[in-house]
Amino acid sequence: MSLNKRYISIDFSKNNLLERNKGLSIILDISNFLSSSQKLDDILNGAAFKMLEHFEFDACRIYLLDKSGRHLHLSACRGTDPGGLEYVELGEGFTGKAASTRSFIAQHVSELEDKQRATLLANKGFKIIMCVPLIAVGQVVGVMNLASGKLIKLDQEMIDFLEVIGNQVSVAVKNAWLYENILKKKDKLSESKKMIEFFAYSTFHDLKGPAIAIHGISKLLIKKYGHILNDKGRGYCEKIQKTSEQIVTLVERINIYVQAKVAPLNMEDLKIGEIFNELKDEFSSVLDSRHIKLVEPGADSVIRADRLSVTRILRNLVDNALKYGGDKLSEIRLGYREDKDFHIFSVSDDGVGIKKDQCEKIFQIYQREKTSKGIAGAGLGLAVVKELAKRHEGNVWAEPGEEKGATFYVAISKKLQGK
Repeated sequence: MSLNKRYISIDFSKNNLLERNKGLSIILDISNFLSSSQKLDDILNGAAFKMLEHFEFDACRIYLLDKSGRHLHLSACRGTDPGGLEYVELGEGFTGKAASTRSFIAQHVSELEDKQRATLLANKGFKIIMCVPLIAVGQVVGVMNLASGKLIKLDQEMIDFLEVIGNQVSVAVKNAWLYENILKKKDKLSESKKMIEFFAYSTFHDLKGPAIAIHGISKLLIKKYGHILNDKGRGYCEKIQKTSEQIVTLVERINIYVQAKVAPLNMEDLKIGEIFNELKDEFSSVLDSRHIKLVEPGADSVIRADRLSVTRILRNLVDNALKYGGDKLSEIRLGYREDKDFHIFSVSDDGVGIKKDQCEKIFQIYQREKTSKGIAGAGLGLAVVKELAKRHEGNVWAEPGEEKGATFYVAISKKLQGK
């Protein structure tokens, strides 16, 4: 660097690099190619092609070590018919020795000790062969065989050059294996997910039908034979009815929770004011009967989200306030604000409130407070809210009021895309 300059700036050019340093230019080209694909076949066949393109080789074969670590199998071949050379035992011939000793090996075909193999290679027109061990992170993954029909001058610089390329190929192979493993695990997870969904839906159906039947039979029993039963018998029938109703309700709510996790979302532009008005109409009779005021902001913003999800989120939060707010609940307040990344909804109430140490627990599935004993519910309403927020790349949280009540917040990402 010149002493009178604080820095130098040179535009990168592959052509200029080729003129200055052919070796580095070749490594750059091969490196760029190897990083262009995650498919093992493409990587190996492309690497074999690049070796013939850049060097005076007539053939390239790439062997990979199998899972047993005892055999090498031919995985890519360019420039020759691989007949008779598809599998090699570890330690067999130069290929096996290169893998077992982790060494670069080169020899004239005419000087090979294995005369049968020497004849086979000579008949293919080869005079010299080289074996480059493919080593990544200290582990041998295979061997790259190179052959030429004419003599090639080998010096330490050339050997180092080939070994560096071999390392690049071996790293790409390991990355491809990792990628294949991830895809297999992904497929297994997808299959497991489908099985769980099928099991869940079939279970809901199988449970709901008998529960409804039990409810109907017990109701019919009281209607037709109630005059025969004593008070204890009629009490049993009423308990059967209530229990069957609870089963149906629980099954339906579990179904809603599963749908919240897996049902497809339909992203669209939503007017917040319309959602709030629909919510107010839906709860109007309950609010009037309990003399509870629902306060909504004059919001006219438009957000992008799934309509059913946003409606269900706010419905569950209002329903939660009505259930657990207590007899002195007098006001439920809806809110909306936004920051750089999120649309943030809130539902506040002036009811009995929640304790600070419960603000995270209440969003867990089947989590209910001791104070909720005797109140109808399955502990799934807030869990559904959390799942729907997660699917909108957002979050949920709760804060206790200063003196009473609580506020529940739901953040929905502004970066949502959809059809």
